[in-house]
Amino acid sequence: KNPPTSNRGKGAKSVSMTVEIVKLKAQSYQVMLSSFGTVKPRTQSILIAQASGQINNVSAQFRDGGFFEQGDVLVSLDDRDHRAEVKINQSSLMSAKQGLLEEEARAEQALVDWKRLGNGKKPSLLVLRKPQLAAAQAQVLSAQAKLDKAQLILERSQIIAPYAGRVLKTNVDLGQVVANNTQLADIYAVDYVEIRLPIKNRDLNLIDLPEEYRNNNQAKATTSVKLNSTLIGAQSWQGNIVRTEGAIDESTQQLYIVAQIDNPYDVNNLQTAAIKIGQYVTADITGKVISNALVIPNSAIYQGSYVYVVEDSEQGSILKRQEVTIRWQNNQDALIQVALVENS
Repeated sequence: KNPPTSNRGKGAKSVSMTVEIVKLKAQSYQVMLSSFGTVKPRTQSILIAQASGQINNVSAQFRDGGFFEQGDVLVSLDDRDHRAEVKINQSSLMSAKQGLLEEEARAEQALVDWKRLGNGKKPSLLVLRKPQLAAAQAQVLSAQAKLDKAQLILERSQIIAPYAGRVLKTNVDLGQVVANNTQLADIYAVDYVEIRLPIKNRDLNLIDLPEEYRNNNQAKATTSVKLNSTLIGAQSWQGNIVRTEGAIDESTQQLYIVAQIDNPYDVNNLQTAAIKIGQYVTADITGKVISNALVIPNSAIYQGSYVYVVEDSEQGSILKRQEVTIRWQNNQDALIQVALVENS
């Protein structure tokens, strides 16, 4: 007769949530692309001896890491044998010239004798000693060529720098006897260095690529790039994108562009340390300016596919899920491909 009773309570109030909202507006947005690569010299060569002999002098800069200018004598070989060879060939040339003069005199005398005794007949080439004269001329040409070759070998006993550069590695030293085609050192040019930078396929339309064409080798205006490294403290260099490679890399299926840093070893470009060949660097590449771009912070995008927009209703402002398509994204911002609703 007295069953238990329960007092039905009122329903709990809806939980109110305070959120931060941002009103989005179309704006101009500067795209900055990220990439990476390793530093390579513009030109790298193997310095090879083109003459033989004992090394009797080396430049003070002929050492690992040493700088040199174009035309500097890096290595000198003992040239006494080559000087003797030049004198021998000079003597042979003088003898050949003497023989040519004698043969020219005989030919002139043969022509005089024929006019006197030939009874008006046409003389043969053999009578006029034309073959003998041609042989004497050939002897002079041969002797001159041998002399030129000997003088060239004598000049090559001085190993001269072909361009302004730096020694990467030396293979010989003072007192060593080298033969023709001996590798003396590995060197590279220092007027500028290059870095190959891969670009993601989806980012190719967001950068002005410097292209060359068959009927016009002039590339488009260069794009600026900032290169950074933390190998030896915080380092940064300003460079330009100067070239687009002509093929897609087979291993990565990406297109590579080439950045260039001018005068990387100039004393005015002071850094914690000079840039090193083979050094790993990251790149911030200046891309295109996107007009009327809708930019959203990455922190406002959930699961990489949707955001919450504010929608006004009779009950007040509510959050509504909205799918978005991302056109481009970096570590902080995302550019939306399809615009959101007006009151977003």
